[in-house]
Amino acid sequence: MNLFSISQLAQFSGIKPHTIRVWEKRYHALDPTRSEGNTRYYNSNQLRRLLNIVSLVQLNYKISQVGSMTDKELYRAIETNTYQSVPEGTEYFVLHLTRAALSYDEQQFDKIFAHCILRYGLTETYKKILYPMMIRTGLMWSCNTMPPANEHFITNLIRQKMSTAIDSLPHPELNSETWLLFLPEDEFHEIGLLFAHYIIRLSGKRVIYLGTNMPADSLAVTAKDAQVNKLLLFLVHRHTTKKLQDYINKLNKSLTGKEIYVAAGESIMKQIKFPKNIQWLKTAEALENALA
Repeated sequence: MNLFSISQLAQFSGIKPHTIRVWEKRYHALDPTRSEGNTRYYNSNQLRRLLNIVSLVQLNYKISQVGSMTDKELYRAIETNTYQSVPEGTEYFVLHLTRAALSYDEQQFDKIFAHCILRYGLTETYKKILYPMMIRTGLMWSCNTMPPANEHFITNLIRQKMSTAIDSLPHPELNSETWLLFLPEDEFHEIGLLFAHYIIRLSGKRVIYLGTNMPADSLAVTAKDAQVNKLLLFLVHRHTTKKLQDYINKLNKSLTGKEIYVAAGESIMKQIKFPKNIQWLKTAEALENALA
């Protein structure tokens, strides 16, 4: 069974460790185990319980009321109130979708996701809810506190939603500006790339989507044959600066004259030197600006 420290619970729930301790001591909201050194540890059931409690507190329940509820009572209250008096902030939905992933609850995930789409639209749902949720679950996975099965479950659910949204868009004109989208070799996390696919198609442009683990040597031929105007790739893995710089230089050399966009976090790209035809996209808004 996975065990979490109180600091990890704070990261995953957005609640400060001091507040968790108060809820635990004053309202018996959680029941941690303790190590020989008297350090608190919490299991996955306790994490789900905390996420449920936080969701109800955000719905203006009093902690004195929900702290003493059983797990079944918490879940029943959430089911009753999910679509009533929902708070303005998006953290509520981040928590609910995270909880659904931890519980393998596809039906609840679908309900919450559909509600988010109606309320915010797909673009804002991705920016404000799905992306923060993926950061949080990715943190759990990287800390070895979320089983790979949970991470695969939620990734596949989001992939399905994004693919359905893309399929619902009208086809662009054949002479429209053409973008080539891909992930380099050894890159397999394609949710961001799928979202970019949606945004580019939504702008009326044509997309050739190559997906994950694409060898660099074949890109030049594809770009020429498909008359590609621009290329977009995502980098998620943390490679050495030298390896990334070599890859960027290789793209620049093999795709002379093409505009190339690289989407990646600052921790990955901050030391990379970019040729004139290669731009670094730090945010989804940067992609929207490039399309405009």
